[in-house]
Amino acid sequence: MSDQEKTSVLQGFKAFLMRGNVVDLAVAVVIGAAFTNIVNSVVKGVINPLVGAFGTKNLDSYSSCLKGPCEGTGDAATGVRILWGSVLGSTLQFVITAGVVYFLMVLPMAKYLARVEARRKAKEGTHEVIEITELEVLKEIRDTLVAQRESGHGDAGRSDSGQHGTGQGGTGRGGR
Repeated sequence: MSDQEKTSVLQGFKAFLMRGNVVDLAVAVVIGAAFTNIVNSVVKGVINPLVGAFGTKNLDSYSSCLKGPCEGTGDAATGVRILWGSVLGSTLQFVITAGVVYFLMVLPMAKYLARVEARRKAKEGTHEVIEITELEVLKEIRDTLVAQRESGHGDAGRSDSGQHGTGQGGTGRGGR
């Protein structure tokens, strides 16, 4: 591999890493991992004790025996058990995670983006009003100039040479 090919490959790799999507994804994974620890702590420290007030504190211990006799735990267990407690615990973790993400991240961001969009539209609306107002002023100026020209042509005692001719010193600019 030549030096130029190595440089090209390294530049391509650098461009790949610096793309916004890759960096955003990496940040999301790191924050997601940290956030998972928080949610797990909430489930273990708050949800499980609340459930434990009605039964056992550990949701994993809730199960139903499908085919008996169901005795023992772990590898020494006999029978066929449905571990619906662990499914319930995982479902609670998912719902809590989704709720926290929605209410603490998605909803505030959506409100913020809606406000930014409303400000942008209001700014555009103001800009359009200003442009329309300027356009109206320019039309009025045009109409006034046209009216003055027409009234100037109608006067018999008035001469056009001062407005359009070379008059005043022969500069060719109408003297204004």
